[in-house]
Amino acid sequence: MRAECRQASTLLHPDSGHVLSFDREGRLYTFYDDGVLYKRALDSSLHWRRREDGGPRERGVLSREEARTVYEKVHHFVERGVRELEPDCSARFRQEVLPWTPERLLAEKERFDAVYRPIAILPPDQYFSVVVQATEGCTWNKCTFCSFYQGRPFSVKNPQQLKEHALAVRDFLGKQLLLRKSVFLGDGNALALSRSRLLPIFEAVREVFPGYPIYSFVDLYTGERHDPADWGELRSLGLRRVYVGMETGLDELLAFLNKPGSAAELTAFVESLKAAGVSVGLIVMVGVGGREYAARHAEATIDALARMPLDQDDLVYLSPFIEHPDSQYALDRQQAGLHPMSSEEAEAELQRLALQIRALGTRAARYDIREFIY
Repeated sequence: MRAECRQASTLLHPDSGHVLSFDREGRLYTFYDDGVLYKRALDSSLHWRRREDGGPRERGVLSREEARTVYEKVHHFVERGVRELEPDCSARFRQEVLPWTPERLLAEKERFDAVYRPIAILPPDQYFSVVVQATEGCTWNKCTFCSFYQGRPFSVKNPQQLKEHALAVRDFLGKQLLLRKSVFLGDGNALALSRSRLLPIFEAVREVFPGYPIYSFVDLYTGERHDPADWGELRSLGLRRVYVGMETGLDELLAFLNKPGSAAELTAFVESLKAAGVSVGLIVMVGVGGREYAARHAEATIDALARMPLDQDDLVYLSPFIEHPDSQYALDRQQAGLHPMSSEEAEAELQRLALQIRALGTRAARYDIREFIY
């Protein structure tokens, strides 16, 4: 039995088959249990993943009672640690971790629900950000493939509501803020707000989380409505990167997806962001449109990226397309006679695109939306 008492986290190593990590509030974060990795979300839902014998990665979410059983196992390890560890680390476990019984951990869902609405998705480099929900939902919410914000009308917090929300987030996270180094302004399209509405939001975020860089989503349709000078002003207030669902550089495919804008419009938008000193994260869906669109989708996307003034401060995320059976996209694809790419075909395409993007001098990374846990 050994432990690592770090500044921002606490680790427990009972034996070679188990590793547990906790935030400085003492709450479980991850638990490696003989080949299965559990990760606790902030609402105390417990997600698991494993890979056996080189096969595909399996993943899922435990029921509340299944999670309770795992939390009980964790608590037994902590009780052992309190007895067996050296005095300094044992004291931390006794003071911070031991009070988190399974019942108290499960009760965090109530605290989470009092602070947040469901957090649909974040870019991978922002999984460890502090999410501040300035808005809820998405301004467009009509892309045929997207189910993140279904049934959630777009709404905006006023400055006072935003300030109260940010303070509640800070209180809820507590000393877990030691692990989180940026603020993500949610939800799906927060930067679509006008300058006059965004400035008080940015000021409130800077007041509650001073020194934290700010990141957010925006779509092309609403983002290009901002005056180019607005982006420079937001840059001075902490905005560092804007994420855009590019999806594809093929305008025909964008229209099929009911996604506003064009590759040329996106290029101009990226140019204005970069001129203001704001980096970009572009998200490309690999496999969307199926086999029939694959070659043209890839060619047009690389061509569009090559025209953009991207550098090593920017990111291109390649996201394997996940088709939801009950989506409008699924219906449209079937009616159009398009055939989905297999997972093997999509993975090979992702690797080819990554090589081509890196050859342009831009970073490319995988973005599997199924991996997101907040």
